[in-house]
Amino acid sequence: MTQYAAPGQPGSVVAYRARYDHFIGGDYVPPVAGEYAENVTPVTGEVFTEVARGTDADRARALHAASGAARAWGSTTARERATVLCEIADRIEEHATELAVAETWDNGKPVREALVADIPLLIELFRQFAAVIRTEVGEVEQLSRNTCDYRSFQPVGVVHERVSWTFPLMNACRVLAPALAAGNAVVLEPALQTPASIHVLLGVIADLLPPGVVNVVTGSDDHPVVAGRCPNIFFSDVAAQRDSFLDKALEGFAMFAANQGEISTAPSRALIQTAVYEEFLHLATVRTQALRLGDPLDTDTMVGAVVSLAQRDRVLAYVERGKAEGARLVVGGEASGHYVEPTIFEGDHRSGVFSEDVLGPVVSVTRFDDRDDALKIANESTAQLGAGIWCRDVALAHNVGQELRAERVWVNNYYAYPANTAVLADYRRVKHLLVSYSDRGQGYF
Repeated sequence: MTQYAAPGQPGSVVAYRARYDHFIGGDYVPPVAGEYAENVTPVTGEVFTEVARGTDADRARALHAASGAARAWGSTTARERATVLCEIADRIEEHATELAVAETWDNGKPVREALVADIPLLIELFRQFAAVIRTEVGEVEQLSRNTCDYRSFQPVGVVHERVSWTFPLMNACRVLAPALAAGNAVVLEPALQTPASIHVLLGVIADLLPPGVVNVVTGSDDHPVVAGRCPNIFFSDVAAQRDSFLDKALEGFAMFAANQGEISTAPSRALIQTAVYEEFLHLATVRTQALRLGDPLDTDTMVGAVVSLAQRDRVLAYVERGKAEGARLVVGGEASGHYVEPTIFEGDHRSGVFSEDVLGPVVSVTRFDDRDDALKIANESTAQLGAGIWCRDVALAHNVGQELRAERVWVNNYYAYPANTAVLADYRRVKHLLVSYSDRGQGYF
């Protein structure tokens, strides 16, 4: 066990400032309206810093700074940008513990998650996009004997994105890495609930980038989180043996509580095949009860604090709704401060508690008879960002995965997130340079 000291306390690896202005044009500048918002850490419920409140005037100033920097940054070579991205990755790696503790203090997640999942993914993002742009080449198509189409990539210019509170640093870097790789300048607006950890990141990497290439405007509270009731399907053969695979599947069930369930792809619907329903649910309940809820700065803690008291109240209201609808509360359902117990409901898949999302450590469990029944129940929700399948029969898992509506399907794992370099297409455009080498007219007129 490692117990990290709270930011600002003796022995802490990170210290937050008492106040943060907007980061615009390479410098911290005060908000135009002069207003600030207090930032509360979910870990203790106490105010630990305050951040500038952004207005349209602040956004306009940031966009102007980004526009001024975009041309020069976009004119750099892919090799030059790749070098900077690799330097950013190296810096993040050097400051991994500092950034993990900063993220935990801002968001409430267990520091063990930040250390083993979030921060390593940030490093991977920058290195992957650096590798892609360093190795890719343009294309040439010969349209006729004397005419060629030279195709190359150009940045869109300025990328302006709002960053949700679910994974503050990860979501920010999912924009920064591809946007910078493509040659764009960026304006980020972190959610009001979690505006602080990105300033720690800026302190680590800002000197590696030209002024105005990255800008941060804080204090905006309009950051809706898109979430779907993602199904996690357990076929009967997972319980065929008491072995490591079964243990892995039980961990997969408990993934509903990862990051306190505050994930767009949280597996908040569990479907268990009838043949092993009682046995597997019992084992899953025992596994859930073993999850350690507590101080997020303790590496033994598995479930931390929800991001805000407002979010806690939303989760508790959902729990009460489940009880009112007649769903059986298997375990959990209580809260203290920002801390909500991992909660299992059992009931009818047609009920409201089973069909609506909550963004909290709550899972609703139901049974299914066979493959077709599993698909019918799982596909009742149209807004599925993810789904899980647990099955020893890989052919069955493959076929079911093909028929699920989810955008991303994990088979015998959950939350594997490779760097999706295909998103580069969202941050650049294809430039066509069509050149004729003929001295003859085209014959139009």
